[in-house]
Amino acid sequence: MQPDLAADWKRSKPDVAVYLPRGEAHHDTDNEHFLVFESPAGDELLAIWTQSSCEGRGDNHAMLGRSADGENWPAPEFLRGTRPGTDDPQAGWAFPVVSRSGRIYCFYTKQAELNDGNPQGCGTMGCCYSDDTGRTWTDGPDLPMPRNAFDNPDPRVPKNFIVWQLPIRDRHGRVFCGYTQTTSRAVHPEVDGWWQGGSRCHFMRFDNIDAGPDPVDLEVTWLPDDDRGLEVEHPVTGLSAASEPSIVLLPDGRLFSTMRTWTGHIWFSVSDDDGHTWRSPEILRCRDDGEPVLHPLAPCPIYALADGRYLLVYHHNNGHVGEHNQRDAIWHTNHLNFVRNPAFIAVGAFRADAHQPVWFSQPTQILDTDGIPIGPKGTAEIATYTSLTEWRGKRVLWYPDRKYYLLGRHLPDSLLADMAVPV
Repeated sequence: MQPDLAADWKRSKPDVAVYLPRGEAHHDTDNEHFLVFESPAGDELLAIWTQSSCEGRGDNHAMLGRSADGENWPAPEFLRGTRPGTDDPQAGWAFPVVSRSGRIYCFYTKQAELNDGNPQGCGTMGCCYSDDTGRTWTDGPDLPMPRNAFDNPDPRVPKNFIVWQLPIRDRHGRVFCGYTQTTSRAVHPEVDGWWQGGSRCHFMRFDNIDAGPDPVDLEVTWLPDDDRGLEVEHPVTGLSAASEPSIVLLPDGRLFSTMRTWTGHIWFSVSDDDGHTWRSPEILRCRDDGEPVLHPLAPCPIYALADGRYLLVYHHNNGHVGEHNQRDAIWHTNHLNFVRNPAFIAVGAFRADAHQPVWFSQPTQILDTDGIPIGPKGTAEIATYTSLTEWRGKRVLWYPDRKYYLLGRHLPDSLLADMAVPV
């Protein structure tokens, strides 16, 4: 029996409800890539997310919400993309950059006339910006992106790329973020389905964005210096299948990135030269030579906390749960809808002399859908494509529940107090 959608948002025991869909007639029944951030003045919280009638249906649009207290969220506003009932181009996977000038930039995957077979993940890098805390927005030109051997050989076909995390700042204070490049079907060896597709992790750095320039004058450095990016071998195809990098700055100035893979583990890499070069990725462990961190194909965000610790969000299984195995060569159902649940957290601490410079506590479960799928996608996943704020004395994990509801869970110090990190 299907749950009551008007009430099932309470299942995961949230502390805050940001968005509860109105129903399929409103084209709002898929909500994800949920990025909550402080306004330029720090006096309110803003949220940007990708909304559609259903993931992959072709009507992605960016939404903007705001809250004066972090607890109450009025109805959001449409930002960019496909308006309900139109064939306007999609705007997906939008992410904000708050410039020190006070200007907010919003970048997104902008659907183009030509695509590489995946119109929601192939496009130009669209841009709009606001000088009044997101109340009005001005379109800027698309940002040029470099080409490499994994793009379509036809230069008219744009890149396959997605950004999902909020950017961080590197040791020089520059805005830095990661993105996934999916290999073009035009150069990809034949595979059995999208679950065997190739991908790799790349990064971008906005060098002059804090001056608040017009988008046409933005200076972007594309990293790493080689074209291959960070690669992890797919266990079935042997192709690279690393994606969705999440980055934190370490106390010694290095960059530390986690990434999702098909192997059943989180992988990580470290850069000691501001992202120009990276170590070959390795399996993430709780400590050097410790147990691997189990995780299915799902985002695995790591957040830097204000007290100097880190927080890792993951699912604590290897992608094989019951009858669902993400490493099956042939899929008869989307296994990811069921292996991305429950959600766990682990506390991380910097270990300066260790090979893996962040070590982690044992996991604590925080969110669960009880395996009950809802929405047009029919997914039971939780806490995929999250964000975290520490604002006005409250630490909140902002999470999609089954890519349907958008919710928040308080993570007080008392919850983290007993999560001891190995020494």
